[in-house]
Amino acid sequence: METALTVIFCYDIVRAKTRRKVSALLEERAVRVQKSVFEARMSEGEAKKLFRKISIYLDEGDSLRMYALSKVGLRHSLAYGGAPIPEDGEYWLL
Repeated sequence: METALTVIFCYDIVRAKTRRKVSALLEERAVRVQKSVFEARMSEGEAKKLFRKISIYLDEGDSLRMYALSKVGLRHSLAYGGAPIPEDGEYWLL
Protein backbone atom coordinates (compact mmCIF):
# COMPACT_ATOMS: atom_id res chain seq x y z
CA MET A 1 0.00 0.00 0.00
CA GLU A 2 1.32 3.45 -0.96
CA THR A 3 1.74 6.17 1.63
CA ALA A 4 -0.92 8.90 1.53
CA LEU A 5 0.31 12.37 0.64
CA THR A 6 -1.36 15.74 0.98
CA VAL A 7 -1.76 16.78 -2.63
CA ILE A 8 -2.63 20.24 -3.96
CA PHE A 9 -4.17 20.64 -7.42
CA CYS A 10 -4.50 24.10 -8.94
CA TYR A 11 -5.45 25.22 -12.41
CA ASP A 12 -5.88 28.20 -14.72
CA ILE A 13 -8.32 27.27 -17.49
CA VAL A 14 -9.62 29.61 -20.19
CA ARG A 15 -12.94 28.01 -21.24
CA ALA A 16 -15.80 27.94 -18.70
CA LYS A 17 -17.04 24.53 -19.90
CA THR A 18 -13.59 23.01 -19.33
CA ARG A 19 -13.30 24.67 -15.89
CA ARG A 20 -16.65 23.16 -14.86
CA LYS A 21 -15.56 19.68 -16.02
CA VAL A 22 -12.20 19.90 -14.23
CA SER A 23 -13.72 21.23 -11.00
CA ALA A 24 -16.33 18.43 -11.06
CA LEU A 25 -13.58 15.80 -11.44
CA LEU A 26 -11.60 17.33 -8.57
CA GLU A 27 -14.66 17.68 -6.31
CA GLU A 28 -15.12 13.88 -6.54
CA ARG A 29 -11.77 13.32 -4.77
CA ALA A 30 -10.63 16.60 -3.21
CA VAL A 31 -11.72 19.59 -1.15
CA ARG A 32 -11.91 23.00 -2.82
CA VAL A 33 -9.83 25.49 -0.83
CA GLN A 34 -10.01 28.36 -3.36
CA LYS A 35 -11.81 28.81 -6.68
CA SER A 36 -9.18 26.84 -8.60
CA VAL A 37 -7.26 25.14 -5.77
CA PHE A 38 -8.08 21.73 -4.27
CA GLU A 39 -6.50 19.61 -1.51
CA ALA A 40 -6.67 15.84 -1.08
CA ARG A 41 -5.05 12.97 0.82
CA MET A 42 -4.16 10.22 -1.64
CA SER A 43 -1.33 8.02 -2.77
CA GLU A 44 1.14 9.20 -5.38
CA GLY A 45 -0.35 6.73 -7.86
CA GLU A 46 -3.89 7.98 -7.28
CA ALA A 47 -2.75 11.60 -7.60
CA LYS A 48 -0.92 10.98 -10.89
CA LYS A 49 -3.92 9.08 -12.27
CA LEU A 50 -6.24 12.00 -11.42
CA PHE A 51 -3.73 14.48 -12.92
CA ARG A 52 -3.67 12.51 -16.20
CA LYS A 53 -7.48 12.18 -16.21
CA ILE A 54 -7.88 15.96 -15.88
CA SER A 55 -5.09 16.94 -18.29
CA ILE A 56 -6.81 15.30 -21.28
CA TYR A 57 -9.49 18.04 -21.12
CA LEU A 58 -7.02 20.93 -21.17
CA ASP A 59 -6.38 23.19 -24.16
CA GLU A 60 -3.25 25.05 -25.18
CA GLY A 61 -2.84 27.99 -22.80
CA ASP A 62 -4.47 26.15 -19.87
CA SER A 63 -2.38 25.05 -16.90
CA LEU A 64 -2.72 22.39 -14.22
CA ARG A 65 -0.35 21.85 -11.31
CA MET A 66 -0.13 19.14 -8.70
CA TYR A 67 2.02 19.62 -5.59
CA ALA A 68 2.71 16.81 -3.15
CA LEU A 69 3.27 18.26 0.32
CA SER A 70 5.74 16.14 2.18
CA LYS A 71 9.42 16.13 3.05
CA VAL A 72 10.16 14.98 -0.47
CA GLY A 73 7.15 16.67 -2.08
CA LEU A 74 9.08 18.44 -4.79
CA ARG A 75 10.15 15.11 -6.25
CA HIS A 76 6.47 14.09 -6.61
CA SER A 77 5.17 17.39 -8.05
CA LEU A 78 4.00 17.81 -11.65
CA ALA A 79 3.14 20.81 -13.83
CA TYR A 80 1.19 21.28 -17.06
CA GLY A 81 1.84 24.61 -18.78
CA GLY A 82 3.02 27.84 -17.17
CA ALA A 83 6.37 28.32 -15.49
CA PRO A 84 8.47 25.26 -14.59
CA ILE A 85 8.47 23.84 -11.07
CA PRO A 86 11.29 25.51 -9.07
CA GLU A 87 14.55 23.71 -8.40
CA ASP A 88 15.13 22.17 -4.98
CA GLY A 89 16.37 24.83 -2.59
CA GLU A 90 15.87 26.73 0.63
CA TYR A 91 12.26 27.98 0.57
CA TRP A 92 8.88 27.39 2.17
CA LEU A 93 5.64 26.83 0.27
CA LEU A 94 2.87 28.64 2.14
